[in-house]
Amino acid sequence: MTEAILLVGGRGTRLRPLTVRTPKPMVPAAGVPFLTHQLARARAAGVEHIVLATSYLAEVFEPYFGDGSSLGLHLEYVTEDEPLGTGGAIRNVASRLRSGPDDPVLIFNGDILTGLDIPALVAVHESTGADVSLHLTRVEDPRAFGLVPTDTTGRVTAFLEKPQSPEEIVTDQINAGAYVFRRSVIDTIPAGRPVSVERETFPELLATGAHLQGMVDSTYWLDLGTPQAFVRGSADLVLGRAPSPAVPGRCGDRLVLPSATVAPDAKLTGGTVVGEGARIGEGARITGSTILAGAVVEPGAVVTDSFVGAGARIGERTVLTGTVIGDGAVVGPDNELREGVRVWCDAQLPAATLRFSSDQ
Repeated sequence: MTEAILLVGGRGTRLRPLTVRTPKPMVPAAGVPFLTHQLARARAAGVEHIVLATSYLAEVFEPYFGDGSSLGLHLEYVTEDEPLGTGGAIRNVASRLRSGPDDPVLIFNGDILTGLDIPALVAVHESTGADVSLHLTRVEDPRAFGLVPTDTTGRVTAFLEKPQSPEEIVTDQINAGAYVFRRSVIDTIPAGRPVSVERETFPELLATGAHLQGMVDSTYWLDLGTPQAFVRGSADLVLGRAPSPAVPGRCGDRLVLPSATVAPDAKLTGGTVVGEGARIGEGARITGSTILAGAVVEPGAVVTDSFVGAGARIGERTVLTGTVIGDGAVVGPDNELREGVRVWCDAQLPAATLRFSSDQ
């Protein structure tokens, strides 16, 4: 297997305001756009040619990655005029593939952070003669996911929508968002209209007797669909819990990019990332958070499990916990923002305006 399709067209609405100006795969995680980690892991698995299926803010990708040569890859870009869903996006880029009809093609989503053993998935695909092989992972609570039961040989037997009752939870295995397709199967997906692989392609393949093989790989897996998950994923990359050859530095408690400045008595822990040109003031305490390029955290601020956008400013003694601050926003001194708060890009919150506790 030497080529892949990477689905990066989603609007990332659950991540807003992180995705107001930046497509989800380009939001920085551990110091580089998240997409960089996926490309690097694919290259490490032997992939040489990747077609990016783009849509939302499609113009951002190619200026950053170019032809992919800096990563040892050959990248191509195909833009959907209208969103086509997962299956439609795969079919829309099929003409750019070079593989023969029986060759394996890796397909993966642009919002999943995983430690998947890609060569192992390809080996399962080839040894079983499958038409499509799926990465499956086990979760404690599968109610938010589609279930994928398999028989004793790992062959997929059904695709079940999100269970609504305990009786419907027949397995803890879910679709983890990475697949190996036989090249000829891609050509059977209808062209020119939206298609979901989960709701249409896979069930129809099963109904016609195709061989769909599941491989359970329970290494690190995280859907980066929410700001809280994205912050956690970035921290896990820095801490070394999630594997990636693209982290720009040694794994540890913190990652400070070269042009950032951090006061000597500031404390950075829990996989915190400080981006290029960012400034961290005296006595600031930052835990498990991402501070993007050019942002400023003023003296005495406390930032925990939060995301501070590019060029944003966090005032003195302000406390952020589980919050998202959009690019260019200003949160004045002596504010307290708690779990779930999102401050939009370029918004300005005056000093001592919002608190979740007494000011004593």
